[in-house]
Order: sequence, then C-alpha cells, then structure tokens
Amino acid sequence: MSGIKPSRTTGRALVAAALLITAGASVPAVARSTAPPPARSGSNGPAYDRVADFYGSYIDAVTDSGSGRLSTQLRSFYLTSGLRSRLTTWENRRHADGVLRAQDVPRAWKVTPGDSGAGHTWSTVRLTWGSDRHPTYTYLTVQSDLATKKISDIKQRS
Repeated sequence: MSGIKPSRTTGRALVAAALLITAGASVPAVARSTAPPPARSGSNGPAYDRVADFYGSYIDAVTDSGSGRLSTQLRSFYLTSGLRSRLTTWENRRHADGVLRAQDVPRAWKVTPGDSGAGHTWSTVRLTWGSDRHPTYTYLTVQSDLATKKISDIKQRS
C-alpha cells in the first residue's frame, strides 16, 4: 500500500458497489428492465369515452372511503337530471347502487361502444366481480345523449 489511507466514505462506497454488483448478477433480467410503463391518454372523444371516464372515476370514488361527496358530484356532472331522479327511486327500492346495479363495488370495468341513432348512443359496460381465478361479470347497457354526451339511462342486461 502506498501509505494513503482510504476514507470511511470511500470504503463504504466500495462495499456498496460490490454488493450491488453481486446482487445484480443474481437478479433476473426481467426485474432490471428499464422499459417504461405503458402510457395512458385521453381525449374529448366519443360519448363512450365519457362513459369509461365516468365509470373509472365513479368506481374509484365509491372504493375510496375518504372521497366524501365525490360520487355525488360525479353523478351531477356525467348523468342527466332525469337519470339521477330514476336512480334515486331504483336505489330506494333495492338498497343498492343504481350506477353499478349492485351493493358492492366491482374490481374492474370495461366499456365498449355500441350502436347510435335518434340522438343517442349506447355502450356496454362490463363489470368484473370476484377473484382473478374465478371472475364473474355483469353487463350494463348505458345510453348517452349525443348532443351533451351525458349518460341518460343505465339498464342491466339479462
């Protein structure tokens, strides 16, 4: 040795580097992937996009206990006043959430576009319940007004 004594910081850095190199050799290549997560995007597009935006936000709001009145505010923004009134009646009779047509909250949702005509468009909402291994599904037909893109009716498909 030349008489120069390495500092503690240098020594620790060398030990840490050696540990990282050793640990890195045993980590599978998949775990070290630097690929970015998939991108998400949105636009002020077709009415079924608004249906998807609503269901995603609504499910988050009713799942999160600290969201307060957010689910009510979402209903006010995305749903017509006539539908909100009909949902209140439906919910009082069945003691369930009229938007989800259930007493529980689904773990996933999917929206697909449907037909359009007479100033309306219809979307199919698939709600996923249960575990990944044994999922069950319910399907809703959601009507939107083309002029306002507001949701004007929700019906459970049989």
